[in-house]
Amino acid sequence: MKLRIALSTLSMFFTLAIKAQSVNADIKCDTSKFKFRAVAEIGFASVLAHHVQFGQSGTYFDYVKDGGQDVLFPVTRFSLEMDVNKRNTFILLYQPLRIETQAFLRADAVFNDITFPALTGINCLYNFPFYRFSYLRELMPDNKKYKFAIGGTLQIRNATITFESTDGSRFTTNGGIGPVPALKVRGRAQLNKCFYAEFEADGIYAPVSYLNGSDNEIVGAILDASMRMGAQINETGRMFLNLRYLGGGATGTDTGDVWPGDGYVKNWLNFLTVSTGFVYQF
Repeated sequence: MKLRIALSTLSMFFTLAIKAQSVNADIKCDTSKFKFRAVAEIGFASVLAHHVQFGQSGTYFDYVKDGGQDVLFPVTRFSLEMDVNKRNTFILLYQPLRIETQAFLRADAVFNDITFPALTGINCLYNFPFYRFSYLRELMPDNKKYKFAIGGTLQIRNATITFESTDGSRFTTNGGIGPVPALKVRGRAQLNKCFYAEFEADGIYAPVSYLNGSDNEIVGAILDASMRMGAQINETGRMFLNLRYLGGGATGTDTGDVWPGDGYVKNWLNFLTVSTGFVYQF
């Protein structure tokens, strides 16, 4: 009996699938208006300058000098892009950024009213991945040699910053999720049939309280600017070498329920990344 029911169900499923296929065959999807690209980058980052402070009386900590960020760190970057009718581009990007270091403190360091004494070891975690959705409007859609587009970006930061003594006796952490709007531009020059040059930038400097409608007097900024040289390797694939500046940060006090410390945060960074990447268009 169970076998008969199973066979009847399976037969009905295939019948519906065949009917759906015959219906879908009469529906034509115009894909000429859409182009899709997948972009991946891999390379290294050099920390030009990076400082953080937790608490009004806290140490303005120099990650490069005192936190072990004086070496190179691996970086990756992934994005999906969709062109619509030559003039509109939608971009979804994910940028992981996780830096773990160890250092030997030469002087006392204070974070969130917790003192990490001199001549002891400290573990530092700076985890600041972000997700970004962007829109670009092409201003020269019919120009085959030059392209220039402007638009906007909404970035979602997902931050976790921790300090822990190597013996485990002291620990503090700060983190949060928040939206960051920005302006975006992109330009491209086709040098010949094979090679091209491209620049891109996302950036803004503004009071964060004005942008997100909160009562917190916080000033923030981001700038993600890159220049690249690329080559067309076949009909669907391109390779490129990329030089990128990634910088920004924020200064202000969270007036909500914060603990430990008084909610004051000052965090500014300047990174330089060199990467190679691949673009697949489908």
